[in-house]
Amino acid sequence: MSAHTDLPVVDPDLVELATSVFADADVDGTGLDTALWDTLEQTGLARLAVAEDAAGSGGSLLDLAAVLVEAGAGAARVPLAETDVACRLAAAAGLDVPVGPLTFALDRAGALTVDGDTVSGTLARVPWARSAAAVVVLTGGSVVVLDPATATLVEGTNVAEEPRDTLTVDGASAAVAAAPDGAESEFALWAALSRALLLAGAARGALTRSVGYAGEREQFGRPIGRFQAVQQQLALAAAEVAAGGAAAGSAARVVVRDGVGAPTAELAVASAKVRTGEAATEVARIAHQVHGAIGFTREHDLRLTTTRLWAWRDEDGTDGEWATRIGDLVLAAGADGLWPLVTA
Repeated sequence: MSAHTDLPVVDPDLVELATSVFADADVDGTGLDTALWDTLEQTGLARLAVAEDAAGSGGSLLDLAAVLVEAGAGAARVPLAETDVACRLAAAAGLDVPVGPLTFALDRAGALTVDGDTVSGTLARVPWARSAAAVVVLTGGSVVVLDPATATLVEGTNVAEEPRDTLTVDGASAAVAAAPDGAESEFALWAALSRALLLAGAARGALTRSVGYAGEREQFGRPIGRFQAVQQQLALAAAEVAAGGAAAGSAARVVVRDGVGAPTAELAVASAKVRTGEAATEVARIAHQVHGAIGFTREHDLRLTTTRLWAWRDEDGTDGEWATRIGDLVLAAGADGLWPLVTA
């Protein structure tokens, strides 16, 4: 894609702040890191790209993109991406949301039934539901802001032990509004873009840990990082990290430039989710090869990034689903429209 000009520039001080905040976070344990979330709220990072009149910091999407990459690299135990998407979805429907961490669900299967201002049904694998002040749900033609306290909650996790909970409601009161046109497609893209940025960060985190370990672990009288075979594998991992990060960053810039509903943005986000998913597989494989058996133990922090890579590559759309969408976009563009689409 062509270079993106006249776009907001991310303040390096913001990136430095985010890096510092996530580096100091407690990565052990499961569930919400409440101390980290409090710090994110105090520093304005919790709702960075949310408008100021909606209790946000009024930053740009590119600001948020940079912070999400750092959150992924730091294996942060907070619903930072989910809160942003939930705020966007609620704002698009003209609904208010409470303070605190939020999450969202795209109910494509029609599991919820909306009757006036009450909802019934079951939502499966909702990220961070147990810790959320509200769950913002897109279901059919409605957006629902649901209080998790009104639901029966069954706790679950993904392979990285992040909360993925099941919520069941039966006539629960909720704030309900009509969903804007095209909301399902657009918010699937928002979710996929956020996940791609987190994947890019987690891949970088796994590479950083692997390079550090290769420089410390000695075999045959010298660090294993001095063996050409190990160097080659780390170089391949670095290439994957660079490619995935470039795809995710480019997608964020296209969304800022063209809007999330544009075909160019859809292609960029779909490509980013596929590319970061591919990178996740390769980087995790190489990282564990470099670390050997110790990398699979709970005592070693490599698992914090690699389990997230394995979990996130299949969340918010698998590689196969987004690759199919790329194919659909290519076919829709036709012979005359394909080149302008991919070079815009």
